Amino acid sequence: MSRPGEEQVIIGGPAGPLEAVITRGERAGLVAIICHPNPVQGGTMQNKVVHTLMRAARDMGASTLRFNFRGVGSSAGEHDYGLGEAQDCLAVIAWAKTELKMEQLWLMGFSFGGYVAAAAASALTTWPARLVLVAPSVEKQRFADLKPLRGPAEVMMGEADDVVAPEAVYAAFADEANSTVVRFADTGHFFHGQLVPLKAAVEQALG
Repeated sequence: MSRPGEEQVIIGGPAGPLEAVITRGERAGLVAIICHPNPVQGGTMQNKVVHTLMRAARDMGASTLRFNFRGVGSSAGEHDYGLGEAQDCLAVIAWAKTELKMEQLWLMGFSFGGYVAAAAASALTTWPARLVLVAPSVEKQRFADLKPLRGPAEVMMGEADDVVAPEAVYAAFADEANSTVVRFADTGHFFHGQLVPLKAAVEQALG
């Protein structure tokens, strides 16, 4: 379900139609695309961290696009453990270039979606203008296969995360000299009570 100011769209994906929601910003050519957490644990584009990322980009003037991966909501297909989902993301990026006249990409993702965003970025000819990863899944998905990253990433990590091990994230980015890790004290995986500071940190990273 979309909210005021949002538009529901259907995007052709490699496994069939993907449902998506867009907002239109005043900065021409700038689009933020947001990837949601693991659908096996109930992740969808309606996740509150995904909404926080969307609001941060929207308030910075970007058009935004969040979408459901294959097999989620009304999107066709079946869960593919990150591989097919990265292809979904690439299809969404291609659609945004054509339909939203995207010239500059802010690519963002949360948890499983963080891995998917990084995988999609790695497959692009041009690295995104911004890559923002919130608690990226670096152990359960094959994040090591993406290293070294071809460009910078801005990572947001709760120090009390009990889903994605903070130390694994710190280690994954320790040798990524162009990337930045922002740590949130006493903060769990879903950023309960910390969405306002998260939004502020994301806006700073996007700026």
